[in-house]
Amino acid sequence: MKADRKKLELAMARACMNSADLPVAAGLPRPTVQNAIVGKGVRPATLGRIAKALGVDPAELLEEV
Repeated sequence: MKADRKKLELAMARACMNSADLPVAAGLPRPTVQNAIVGKGVRPATLGRIAKALGVDPAELLEEV
């Protein structure tokens, strides 16, 4: 699954988080979160944990195909 970078960054802004805060809040390694931010594919559970940490539905972060 790929997250849309702009959608993810907007959700991070709404949650007042930066790229250093998000891995801590999501309980994920920093490189894994960075992969999601730059648009690399991540596992569904990873995207789910990121979305949960940001307080959004995972579908809101998905890249549109």
